[in-house]
Amino acid sequence: MVEGTIPATLDRAVERFAGREALVDGEVRLTYAELARRVRQAARFFEGHERVAICSPNTWHWVVAGLGALYAGAALVPVNTRFTARETIDVLERARVSALAITGTFLGTDRLADLGSARPGTVVRIPVEGVEEPVDGVTEWDALTGLDSDFVSPAEPGGVSDILFTSGTTGRSKGAMSSHRQALSVAEAWADCGGLTEQDRYLVINPFFHSFGYKAGILAALLRGATIVPQLTFDVRGTLRLIETERITVLPGAPTIHQALVDAPERGAHDLSSLRLAVTGAASVPVALVERMQTELSFDTVLTAYGLTEAVVATMSRPEDDAKLVAHFSGRATAGFEVKLGEHDEVLLRGPNVMLGYLDDPAATAEAIDAEGWLHTGDVGVLNDRGYLRIVDRIKDMYVSKGFNVYPAEIEQALGRLDGVAESAVIGVPDAVYGEAGKAYIRLRPGAELSTEDVMAHCKRDLANYKLPRYIEFVADLPRTLSGKVLKRVLREENG
Repeated sequence: MVEGTIPATLDRAVERFAGREALVDGEVRLTYAELARRVRQAARFFEGHERVAICSPNTWHWVVAGLGALYAGAALVPVNTRFTARETIDVLERARVSALAITGTFLGTDRLADLGSARPGTVVRIPVEGVEEPVDGVTEWDALTGLDSDFVSPAEPGGVSDILFTSGTTGRSKGAMSSHRQALSVAEAWADCGGLTEQDRYLVINPFFHSFGYKAGILAALLRGATIVPQLTFDVRGTLRLIETERITVLPGAPTIHQALVDAPERGAHDLSSLRLAVTGAASVPVALVERMQTELSFDTVLTAYGLTEAVVATMSRPEDDAKLVAHFSGRATAGFEVKLGEHDEVLLRGPNVMLGYLDDPAATAEAIDAEGWLHTGDVGVLNDRGYLRIVDRIKDMYVSKGFNVYPAEIEQALGRLDGVAESAVIGVPDAVYGEAGKAYIRLRPGAELSTEDVMAHCKRDLANYKLPRYIEFVADLPRTLSGKVLKRVLREENG
């Protein structure tokens, strides 16, 4: 076994934590020794395949199949479970996937059936919603338990461990490639900043197909011997119940997840005292939310982080940082990254953990990573004198109102300070007077009541005139990716 690979990390975890719980999902409870045995059986199934895809929600099967593919020496290709069949087929074909682990029916859709003849030659079906009718040429999950678990991984530290396709919020997704060494390095940095240990019980709500759930989740837990508790889909009641019954200590997630938890009417009926660490991240996190997470959800430590598919975890705050610093900044460089600001204050990253490149797309790779090795993120940022990074906005989200550059995240931060506002999203829309003007979509907390006049009066106290949103729309929810990012592209399309 070659050190510096994900399979070697699993083997080392077995040596150190063999009898400790590694994975808990409902009635399934696997120790590290049992997890490793299951992983090697999956590796035997995937043996000889160069690229293996997984299309499944967060279950114990995903962890076993994903680590099994990596143990087999294949590159792992996670697929967004919300992709349409056309989008899934596009990823499978572009990545030249030859083996696939996929659910049958999930959220009312038979994802395996939808692929039709486009499915790869080797398929194992993951049961999510009960037993389903057999399909010719498809292996059922339980058949893996009969395979030989005596397997030696051929993985190499510099070999491609995974190909993560970007969310596609601004166009066709691209496959960002990382090596085993890089994947482990960013996971180690995340675990270090969070102080993760074998005593932790880690509720993973972030989708495993996303780098946050996979690398800052599964891999970080493997490195430290923590217990992974996956949640199929986010459900406030289910999350509160899991925190109490499984004595969850670590709960990362988008700000919307933590906002929903602090606002949940049934929160007081659950014992949440086990919680110690939350990690969140977004263009802006209201200070009030950080403070409520500490006082009302019992977190000892709340951290924010910044990363992207091409770099995973680039900056992260530290446990000693105060609430205001955590809310306004996404921490300082970690995982060997250098951070600087380029033209238009674009955040540039350089270091050993910048992706290897985009799959079969040298032109897009050259556009993203310049000749000096700097990754151009497309994010606008500010660096303070201590090297802490604040994300102002996406360059593409900026709009020009009466000749002034306006960054929606600044307006969203101001709106977050208005009592009753759960979250907001601001975009620039065409305007006859201003050229472009801000339109704010606002979701209120349960039971809160605010008028357009209330919002405008608040904004006038906090923002320069040219930054004021000219249009206000109250909404029940906002369109978003599974990783929690608001799909502003959808909002812009609604406005022509």
